[in-house]
Amino acid sequence: MSQTNFLIGRGELLTHDIKGPKRMPGKAEVYTLAQAAQRLTPQFSATAIALDALPAHACPGDFGVARLTMNPSYIARSFFPVAMLRTVGLESVGSRTVKVTPGGWTKKGAPQECTTTELFVAGKRQAFRHLNDWTQQIEPESDEALDLAHIEQFSAFTPHERVADYGSNKDRFFEVGVHLLPDETRLFVQQSFVKYAKEVSVKVHSDLSFTAGNLWFVPVEGKHDYIERLAEFVFVRVIRPVPKLRGMRPVQRTGEVSVGCNLPTEQPLSSEPKVAILDGGLPKQHAIGPWLRSYRVLDEDAQDDPAGLEHGLAVSSAFLFGPIEPNGTAARPFAYVDHLRVLDKDADTEDPLELYRTLGFVEQVLLSRQYQFINLSLGPDLPIEDTDVHAWTSVIDDLLSDGDTLMTVAIGNNGQMDRASGNARVQVPSDCVNALAVGAANDTEASWTRAPYSAVGPGRSPGVVKPDLMAFGGNAGNYFHVLSPGKKAALSPQLGTSFASPYLLRSAVGIRAILGAELSPLAIKALLVHAADPLEHDKLEVGWGKVPEDLMGIITCPTGVARIVYQGELKPGKYLRASLPLPAGGLNGSIRLKATFCYASPTDPQDAAAYTRAGLEVVFRPSDEKIKDGKANADTKSFFDMKKYATEEERRSDSGKWETVLHSAKNMRGSSLKNPVFDIHYNAREAGGRATGAEKIRYALIITVEAPKHADLYNEILRAYSKTLVPIQPQVSLPIRIR
Repeated sequence: MSQTNFLIGRGELLTHDIKGPKRMPGKAEVYTLAQAAQRLTPQFSATAIALDALPAHACPGDFGVARLTMNPSYIARSFFPVAMLRTVGLESVGSRTVKVTPGGWTKKGAPQECTTTELFVAGKRQAFRHLNDWTQQIEPESDEALDLAHIEQFSAFTPHERVADYGSNKDRFFEVGVHLLPDETRLFVQQSFVKYAKEVSVKVHSDLSFTAGNLWFVPVEGKHDYIERLAEFVFVRVIRPVPKLRGMRPVQRTGEVSVGCNLPTEQPLSSEPKVAILDGGLPKQHAIGPWLRSYRVLDEDAQDDPAGLEHGLAVSSAFLFGPIEPNGTAARPFAYVDHLRVLDKDADTEDPLELYRTLGFVEQVLLSRQYQFINLSLGPDLPIEDTDVHAWTSVIDDLLSDGDTLMTVAIGNNGQMDRASGNARVQVPSDCVNALAVGAANDTEASWTRAPYSAVGPGRSPGVVKPDLMAFGGNAGNYFHVLSPGKKAALSPQLGTSFASPYLLRSAVGIRAILGAELSPLAIKALLVHAADPLEHDKLEVGWGKVPEDLMGIITCPTGVARIVYQGELKPGKYLRASLPLPAGGLNGSIRLKATFCYASPTDPQDAAAYTRAGLEVVFRPSDEKIKDGKANADTKSFFDMKKYATEEERRSDSGKWETVLHSAKNMRGSSLKNPVFDIHYNAREAGGRATGAEKIRYALIITVEAPKHADLYNEILRAYSKTLVPIQPQVSLPIRIR
């Protein structure tokens, strides 16, 4: 019997630090200092007048907030107007992306509407009054002069711009995002907001609030007229109606015809992985007892929601067994599971504040650091938007930023809604950059497509590829069968992303159960992306594609294939060189090289335009024999190509380097590879500008080399790197087929 070739590990031992290349000179300028001053002087005056017109109690500490829009040619981090803001006594408290038609740009041709970055800048109203005087005193060629020349527009942030949506006349509950000032002044802003809200007859539910980055998310209650006055408070970023919770109701139900099945008799494959399902609870009678490690109710004072219990059992069943064949035998679970009820009967009432209570429970679980794997098949019934990051996304991303937990999130069942309006886009919090957003495929077979109800991308940039992955979620006539309530093993036909998400988590936990703790949750995430196949489907619909049904296809290497895992840490500002292992005599014939980078990133929720604090610039150098005269490093060749899924503005702005997942494959001649390497540069930013004191981040890199003319490629590589690389051997006895 031929040997099974499992993943090759310890690729990180093939990496070392290198000296970075010299930086290229900056761009040509769009505006001269004189032109910039002429353009902006009237805008500075109008801003000061608008801020002075606001009531004093809406401007605590005499602060005002304005919008500073960058020229689209200067939206990279290096152009952040640090010197100017510091000199005039202003500071950035957040950012977002906006569309403008600039007066000029560095490109050829007439300027057209395009995306740029808008900063929210805060300071004393007096500082805004003095801007014109300061403009007349700037030294030409100074950093301040350059910063001024990079500004396209400057204006007050008006109250009506802060209200995203008033909702219907019935809406009385709103969520407010409030900009906080750094350090000790945060409490001052919060207290001032509560005081001001009381003066305008708006009730603030501070006990349900969340702070993420420099944003304070707090639910409020009040009539439309009062909410309009609340929007005058200068530190308010956004006001919108509190959305309803999603995830509790199935997309479609069939008749209650009971179909049986057989459950496995074995214990899970491994008892090591710690897994949690966050959902609506479990009914008193169910059949998953042998594989249920614990059941916790996070609000013991609240009663169950009957529909929530059925949903919670269905999601837990999808994780434990995947889709169960009617009258068949369910697959053996890979691990035990904890079910945590984060939804209760109040979730289905008219009380919108339940959304915030539920997030509090999710936060509590993540803060406990008990779990390596978590599924969340619920969230706000709200498509994502580009300009603002929601409280749910902000809180969850922050708690996942250490890379220690793999969380799958259902993207929502709104895929059949209107695309042009954005209502079909993936729903909050599946825009998390540190989670895996899962969409639903209509079939387990090779001919799968996106299930019609499954939400679509794009995500926000960074995080533009959403969903991340697809898994079977059921479709009309091809349901996802799960266990229904009751002691007997009876099946219920379902469909929805609620089931695709835990089914994908099952694959992740399966990899961990088989290969043990040597693979981090981040490496498992990278492996799943690496193995995904989009077929010919649009990335907006299926992300990186669908994960194979058979796990052996992910964790083994067939004939002529070697798959190597790198896991490690990156230091901010440093360059790491990762060598690709090749046989001693090199490669012959045509080959295919595939690579996937995943890293966990801290986030700045107040900066929607610069959300991830960490970014990777990765260049591929195929041959160390090809070096241009005067250069220290070998020539580069394009590998991770943004143009497949990014707009021109995104590519031009450097946003591709801020994506937490990079994945691509290239065909080439084996003979063209001579000591090939990936050079990895970790950029760090904070609040959109340069970071000070950034932390190390974790990364995982998966590289697959396919060389049909090298049938024994796997062993050739292991022999060539016998002192470094080793196979990652299974920690459990495996059945022949792993599904």
